[in-house]
Amino acid sequence: MTVNDNTGGTGDAPKAGERVALGVTGGIAAYKAAEVLRGLQRAGCRVRVAMTVHATKLIAPLTFRALSGEHVVVDDYAPDNPDPIAHITFAQTVDLFLVAPATADIIAKFATGVADDFVSTTYLACDAPVLVAPAMNTTMWEHPATRRNIETLRADGVRIIEPDAGEMACGTIGPGRLSAPERIVAAALEILRGGAARGVRDLAGERILITAGATREEIDPVRFISNRSSGRMGFALAEAARERGAEVTIVAGVTSAPKPPGVRVVEAVSAEAMMRAAATEFQSATVFIGAAAVADYRPAGRSAQKIKKSDAALTLELVRTPDILATVSAARQPGQLVVGFAAESENVIEHARRKLHDKHLDAIVANDITRDGAGFDAETNAVTIITADRAEPVELPLMSKLEAAHKILDEVVRLRGGRAGKSARAK
Repeated sequence: MTVNDNTGGTGDAPKAGERVALGVTGGIAAYKAAEVLRGLQRAGCRVRVAMTVHATKLIAPLTFRALSGEHVVVDDYAPDNPDPIAHITFAQTVDLFLVAPATADIIAKFATGVADDFVSTTYLACDAPVLVAPAMNTTMWEHPATRRNIETLRADGVRIIEPDAGEMACGTIGPGRLSAPERIVAAALEILRGGAARGVRDLAGERILITAGATREEIDPVRFISNRSSGRMGFALAEAARERGAEVTIVAGVTSAPKPPGVRVVEAVSAEAMMRAAATEFQSATVFIGAAAVADYRPAGRSAQKIKKSDAALTLELVRTPDILATVSAARQPGQLVVGFAAESENVIEHARRKLHDKHLDAIVANDITRDGAGFDAETNAVTIITADRAEPVELPLMSKLEAAHKILDEVVRLRGGRAGKSARAK
């Protein structure tokens, strides 16, 4: 089975005429909001636009009025505004409030409850789901104040589309660029389709254990064997599971992505440490998802001192690390679900099916790490979900890792409807 999830309206499209309020703030990427608007319209959404005063210096309200066919609100006290209480009616008659681009300033206002312009006032008056797409200079994005504000919004239930990395208008290079309009549209449509963003807590009562990130196997006090995993996929799963009502614990190796709020984190750097932590935590879990990139081999011995450089060749003897997924699966009790990941570069589905069978898993998530946008440390992923109870896999197109996480959890919920789920609740 193939699930289409693009902006062309195939697959599970939102209801016809879903209403989206699009907030445009004063970043250089404001012009890209026009592409976001058109993508939403192609999916059948009705879009109204609100702008900050600074945004109007970068792109004219007339552009959005021409595209949307609706009055563009900048100041609800303006003489040409047809609605004297627009901040209320605008906010409470929509199915989604999307802000793209969202500057550091508007994010700070949202996080602290400041309402001194139309967009920030709309946020406080809005009872619909909120989706924010930040865009700003790299230093501003990485500043502790911005990071705190982002985490506050996440804790308040706001969905965040993290910015892309690349060259900024100011010439700096790093994270901060507005995410691609098609990704923003896809995330908006995911919310409009319902699910967790509508308050569905279909994982309430579940205790989900997730491994995330890379392990490090030390050669000496300086060097180690590892990989490029950032932990993004595991953290996205944790965030999605928390939104859906689960109690979440992460066993985290080495990660570079920000850890999601509201979840318990157990640090475990090596494969051996992760094995011990996972085995302990799994005793009280109902679902295990092995998303970590665990090293398959470690040095047979660790040098207590730094190995000095010389002209002689250096030979390392490697031994296998413990198989966390197989060990956890073998130790499961009735009602516990086990989901694995298979990052492959060739014969992806064949290798994933073998892993599913050999390790007696309930499901496995396969991804081709050679595909653009689906490898380590990417913001997006394209995966295939294979389950033990049916022949046809669920193939997902390229999407944000948070969206992919929700799709994976949809399969967990479906599996919970069968024998395993019933026995877990009866336990």
